[in-house]
Amino acid sequence: MPPTVRLEYRDVTMQFAGGGQKAFTAVSEVSFSMRDREIVSLIGPSGCGKSTLLNIGAGLLAPSAGAAFVDGERVTGPNAHVAIMLQKDLLLPWRTVMENVLFGAEIQGVARDERRARAQALLAAFNLTEFAGHYPYQLSGGMRQRAALARTLAVDPSVLLLDEPFSAVDAQTRMVLQRDLALTLQRERKTALLITHDLLEAVTLSDRVLVMSRRPGRIIDEIEIALPERDNPLARRQDAKVQGYVARLMDRLDIGSTADRSAPRAAGQDSV
Repeated sequence: MPPTVRLEYRDVTMQFAGGGQKAFTAVSEVSFSMRDREIVSLIGPSGCGKSTLLNIGAGLLAPSAGAAFVDGERVTGPNAHVAIMLQKDLLLPWRTVMENVLFGAEIQGVARDERRARAQALLAAFNLTEFAGHYPYQLSGGMRQRAALARTLAVDPSVLLLDEPFSAVDAQTRMVLQRDLALTLQRERKTALLITHDLLEAVTLSDRVLVMSRRPGRIIDEIEIALPERDNPLARRQDAKVQGYVARLMDRLDIGSTADRSAPRAAGQDSV
């Protein structure tokens, strides 16, 4: 049987207009799909539409043309099959770590015992059990991101959309969080689309890397990452092939930006 397609973008174009600003196209005719349990990184220049694509996949934006599909169903709004994690943890400051992890499952109406059992298992997996009763202000940045990832997984989504989730932490903490993410995605058998500006992170965490051009964003390259031990990014860093992948990504990003280097950047470009 062919592999299950979890997430698919079909000829997606997104145009923004209004607010007194000149209309612009964020992404143009983007098409790609992701298989079950696959991890794909999306890289490209700032403002090329990466976050726009994630928001469309999450049902937070409706595309101007084309469509996104999750588990074969067209995305028409937020749904329980998709969970999104952002650079900021967005933990609710008045709720404890446990209460934050339970929040999404509460909204979905998951039975109390079921959601609590799942939250406890996730807190244990992320070494947060002893901090279940703490409030976000009592945690380090890395612990807050682990709590946010546990909250994202607690709703048991088919697809995770990750928008630079580790960019706000220091390098050492980032490597620990990368390891935690890789192990968790493997254990939970999840499909994930990751936005990152860190090329090494893209290579060591992913099965494939998609490269986008400058705005209007298009997919200009697709690179299969043929490295072992996807659940161990720290070991992958030591592989002799890693630098070759990084060099290719750097080259493609330069090619993708050449045509637009002299073009003025429209207001709001970095927000898409």
